Amino acid sequence: MSEKDKSGLVLVSEIYPDNIVILPLENRPVFPGLTLPLSFSGKEIVEYVEYSMKHKNNFIGVSLISKSNTDDILKSKVFNTGTLLKIARVINKDDDSIQFFAQAVTRFHIVKENKRTDIPHWQVRYEYDEKSPPSNELKAYTLAVINSVKELIKLNPMFHEQIKLALSQVGMEKPGLLMDLVASFLSADSDKLQEILEATDLFERSEKLLVLLKNEIELNRLQQDIQKQIEEKVSKHQREFFLREQLKVIKKELGLEKDDKSTEIEGFEKKVRKLNLTEEASRVIAEEMDKLKALESGSAEYQVTRSYLTWLTDLPWGIHSKENYDLGKAAKILDEQHYGLDDVKQRIREFISTIVKRGKVSGSILCLVGPPGVGKTSIGKSIADSLGRELYRFSVGGMRDEAEIKGHRRTYIGAMPGKFIQSLKRTGVANPVIMLDEIDKIGVSFQGDPAAALLEVLDPEQNSQFLDHYLDVRFDLSNILFVTTANQLDTIPRPLLDRMEVIKLSGYILEEKVEIARRYLIPKQRKEHGLKSAEISISDSALARIADGYAREAGVRSMENQIKKIMRKATLLQAEKGIEKISVSRRNLNDFLGQPPFSTEELYKKSIAGVTLGLAWTAMGGATLYIEASSVKSKSGGIKQTGQLGKVMQESVDLAYSYVRSLGNRNKVLSEFFDRNFIHLHVPAGATPKDGPSAGITMALALWSLATNKPVKKGIGMTGELTLTGRVLPIGGVREKTIAARRVKIFELIFPADNKKDFDELPGYLKDGITPHFVSNFEEVLQIAYPGK
Repeated sequence: MSEKDKSGLVLVSEIYPDNIVILPLENRPVFPGLTLPLSFSGKEIVEYVEYSMKHKNNFIGVSLISKSNTDDILKSKVFNTGTLLKIARVINKDDDSIQFFAQAVTRFHIVKENKRTDIPHWQVRYEYDEKSPPSNELKAYTLAVINSVKELIKLNPMFHEQIKLALSQVGMEKPGLLMDLVASFLSADSDKLQEILEATDLFERSEKLLVLLKNEIELNRLQQDIQKQIEEKVSKHQREFFLREQLKVIKKELGLEKDDKSTEIEGFEKKVRKLNLTEEASRVIAEEMDKLKALESGSAEYQVTRSYLTWLTDLPWGIHSKENYDLGKAAKILDEQHYGLDDVKQRIREFISTIVKRGKVSGSILCLVGPPGVGKTSIGKSIADSLGRELYRFSVGGMRDEAEIKGHRRTYIGAMPGKFIQSLKRTGVANPVIMLDEIDKIGVSFQGDPAAALLEVLDPEQNSQFLDHYLDVRFDLSNILFVTTANQLDTIPRPLLDRMEVIKLSGYILEEKVEIARRYLIPKQRKEHGLKSAEISISDSALARIADGYAREAGVRSMENQIKKIMRKATLLQAEKGIEKISVSRRNLNDFLGQPPFSTEELYKKSIAGVTLGLAWTAMGGATLYIEASSVKSKSGGIKQTGQLGKVMQESVDLAYSYVRSLGNRNKVLSEFFDRNFIHLHVPAGATPKDGPSAGITMALALWSLATNKPVKKGIGMTGELTLTGRVLPIGGVREKTIAARRVKIFELIFPADNKKDFDELPGYLKDGITPHFVSNFEEVLQIAYPGK
């Protein structure tokens, strides 16, 4: 049976069951007096609800989870105080979930678990509010709750209708029910709400509720303040926006100001008047301006056209920088910024003088080739300085997309011109110096061949009519001086190499490195590390030791890195030990740099039969290379080679062996030696790959020395390609090989006769003290290696 009281709430008059099924609640507890929808998931829970409806007269308990079990929610631990529900009707149900309407009836307290049935039951004790009229003190607490609720309604209108309805239906004669209804609307934490549910004493419940109401009021007041600040800012911005728009309209009507579109068009027209446009460019710009005027500023095509016009009008049509035609000044700049490299400077001065004489650079494309760190990039900068031109540098190493050179077509999103058009915009002149670094490392991919695209740019016959895909208007690149850099020529495509004038930078000898370090590297690194000249000094003998033992490559980059290490060590010594003056000499150099990674290249103190010294070219410059040959008694003869030799070098071994054996037809000793001995030829160091034909005479001489048991003359080095008939063919890298020989104090050298012109072109300081021999056949090599025999 059930009946309605004066407030309209349903009062349940049935006898409540002593043992009930309890469902766990995850978010917040349910307070008595509410009628609300509930939703649960899980096949077992659906069974529990059906069981309670069938056997418990629709009564079921709910309690808030105190310790959750993520694997099985029914095994979660719940609070001992919960709420008894009376299920009114089922809204929705399937095998795995159920939704129903229920009325929260009263509190209960769990006494113990009843395990005698399949479905878990709990014995509970019900807690009822006092039905006697409330005392004055309780009425005062209730009134305080009502006043706090009214204050909350003013701050948060969202609760207005719900709480107003509850207050109108429940008077002060039922303070417990009123408190439960108010608590159910609060946004407090679940554990705080659970404390109110567990408070059976009305005084205690009202005190806890008043604390929560005060926190809720403060939270809503803070929220309201934040909302008010945001609204004030938005209102201010909106007001300013409307005022600015009104001001624009007023100025436009009075002719004082134009709209953004008109301003942009006027800006383009102003730029065009300053340019010396070609006929084609003038026509295209005029067409695009007419198109821009007809388009709405908010359309996508307007933005595309505006960007296109920006690029067209930002290019330096007919704008050239004032050039320096003073050859003496150009030579002075080169001498100030670079030490040594006299032959390179001479070539550059000749190049600049030709430009001065002709008054233009058309057809002038330089390619600076040399090992890393010899100053290729810095020489390019010096050329720009000496001519008084703007410099734009970018690296093409690893570039794989043709669009990087010739631009993207405007149909693509984010399309841009190529690097060369971008460089003209950046420099602001039509005659800059453009430096293309690492041109020997340019790539090829499915996106195109950038090297092929460069042909048009670097071809003097074509670049006056260069057509970028984005601009689609021809631009004259013939006034640009192109300078490219590379470490080697082999990987540069031949059609591209044919368009360039090659200047080789072979590297520096030890004396030049010492002078470069003293003049440029030490002052630069001293400044970068905050040191004064009085605080640190490095002797010339220490610099020579660094160049020979720590930085033996052709350039000076490694030497600069070693000087950096010294400077860092010096700053550390100053900071830790307070040393004011630091002197670096050959004696204490190891304290700053550790043990030198390079030892002397001289492996043999005296000549040994079967051992000769060759000269080799490497990417790091030049190097000396020993050839060792030994023999083992054998009935059939033969030869093998070791030392990680390349295919060409292996062929040189076979060729040298065949040629020296052929000499046995005239020398019985040679013939018998090769018939009875198996030859092993080795080239140290075994971990370094080696290749090339220039060690032919060195290998043949090692085999001859081994077969005759006659050591070669001490202090002699050689290089040259050998043919099967004993002819000596020319080789490359004469400068690098001469530098390598000087480094190890070898001053008598054998070169092919055809390389005499290359040796004669070397600067005097490289040839000083060198005794060269130029041979055309192997017999001449024998005469030099065994003088007087």
